[in-house]
Amino acid sequence: DDLQAGARIDVDERKVNPLDFALWKSSKPGEPAWDSPWGKGRPGWHIECSAMSAEILGQPLDIHGGGKDLIFPHHENEIAQSEAAGGMEFVRYWMHNGFVNIDSEKMSKTLDNFFTIREVLEKYRPEVVRFFLLSTHYRSPLDFSDAALTEARTRYERFMHLFARVHRVTSEERELNVAEIDSIAVLSREIEPHFREAMDDDFNTAAAIGHLFTAMGALNAVLDAADAQGGGVASKWKEGVDCFFRETGCVLGFFERGVAEGEAWFTTGDDDDTKAKAQTMAEERVEARKNKDWGRADELRDAIAEMGYSVQDTPQGPVLIPLKDA
Repeated sequence: DDLQAGARIDVDERKVNPLDFALWKSSKPGEPAWDSPWGKGRPGWHIECSAMSAEILGQPLDIHGGGKDLIFPHHENEIAQSEAAGGMEFVRYWMHNGFVNIDSEKMSKTLDNFFTIREVLEKYRPEVVRFFLLSTHYRSPLDFSDAALTEARTRYERFMHLFARVHRVTSEERELNVAEIDSIAVLSREIEPHFREAMDDDFNTAAAIGHLFTAMGALNAVLDAADAQGGGVASKWKEGVDCFFRETGCVLGFFERGVAEGEAWFTTGDDDDTKAKAQTMAEERVEARKNKDWGRADELRDAIAEMGYSVQDTPQGPVLIPLKDA
């Protein structure tokens, strides 16, 4: 597989066998050097890594990572020398990540198409960046672009919308109904086992996130039914939803505060006066729609958008959703 991927090492004529590699290299003028039985020199690239890991971590290592371009020759040579010297397994689990591409082109300093995580976080929230990274299996190539990150933000905010919706329509007085009980059973008996299977399958985070989206569909169906009936959902149902997303999401580094994250996501940094004015206009828009004054309703919608919000109509009243990049 490595040869098919294009990995190639020129054969040094001094080698007895083409598979041989250097443990000690003669130093060139001006290079750091140490005395040895073979003259002044320095450790070879592969032996440096084996020596440091054995000294600091011992052998065998539980997990050894790196880019897939290091499989051959670096990691293969590490295995050969470490197991020969130590007489035991070198590494229990190897995790090789795929390359990062920028707009479908390999990221590299030579092409000057790289940037720092600090620069990315100036435009996107940390949760969105994490969601984007985990939406691709770590062994697969990752295409990094503004369009891809914007799409990741849209997908992540679907969970935030769900959480905010659950929080808004919860009723302390209501008892669990059959649909709510069934949906929680689906989460525990179907979705969560599939989520665990995906994570057990070489940390298949992309598939795991897919199962969370499946859960979203089942929960939105319950909320749609509650809206159609003009009521809310039971607080016990909210607790079950909250528990599910805390337990699954925390594995991926998401949803640590459960459904409370939804309201916080859409309110952080809002200007209170602006939002209050937009809320008043949203309620006026509801009246305009009731009176079939569609022109006025559209004017209010556009004015609210200029203030940085869209309006989501619910049986409990209009809800403002920030349009700003978050």
